[in-house]
Amino acid sequence: MEDNYIESLTTPVTKNTLTTKSALPDENLKAKMSTSDLSVFYGNSPALRNVSLNIFSNEVTALIGPSGCGKSTFIRSLNRMNDTIDICRIEGAVYLDGLNIYEPSRDVVQLRTQVGMVFQKPNPFPKSIFENVAYGPRIHGMAKTKDELHGIVLGSLERAGLLDEVKHRLDTPGTSLSGGQQQRLCIARAIAVRPDIILMDEPCSALDPIATKRIEELITELKAEYTIVIVTHSMQQARRLSDKTAYFHLGSIVEHGETAEVFENPVDERTADYVRGRIG
Repeated sequence: MEDNYIESLTTPVTKNTLTTKSALPDENLKAKMSTSDLSVFYGNSPALRNVSLNIFSNEVTALIGPSGCGKSTFIRSLNRMNDTIDICRIEGAVYLDGLNIYEPSRDVVQLRTQVGMVFQKPNPFPKSIFENVAYGPRIHGMAKTKDELHGIVLGSLERAGLLDEVKHRLDTPGTSLSGGQQQRLCIARAIAVRPDIILMDEPCSALDPIATKRIEELITELKAEYTIVIVTHSMQQARRLSDKTAYFHLGSIVEHGETAEVFENPVDERTADYVRGRIG
């Protein structure tokens, strides 16, 4: 799916994805993004079942749970990346600023500028460092002049904590960077189109501890400007980074709330077993 990301930024989705709701429930009005009875099927097999979750502005929401529990399917539903899978079918609704992103009239290319994505494995484009970051703003017409585009690129690299390390080699390939630098380059690429939300699917799992620490520090800094949703298998990372945590199990959300409460006073025994390491 990551290999199709560059095409997904510019290719409209024409698949007719079913949805059952278009009006935002009153209780969700304060959420930046919310899901209502979201179910996802691959063929006849359900991957998510009736998931309802509120995601609030300028917070980090961590999604935790065993492998195969639906976390990645859920996060890819938030910017319609699952639309690239022919056998995928969606029921329910996902709201961004009160509007259902699965409405047939929704511009999916524009949606993906509002809801950016950073994948598990760093996936810089086969272009220079500069062109990796400039790609999105250029195709979306966000810069009227070369100087304006240059400013967007440098500003994005700076916010991603990478500018000082690459400012004298912007013409070198993005793939020449270290793993941690490549992941920060992907974050710079995501924020260059000025999204509201950044989705991160296991962004540190392929990185060493030093690079992981830098990415975690960056996430903490970025939440002042962005709403962040992160999938992680690391309980320590979820506790360090997130404001809210949702525990997924067998395609459903078992528990969701303030991170400290979920980890220290879980309501559901399944959550307690997972966060305390009794199951994995």
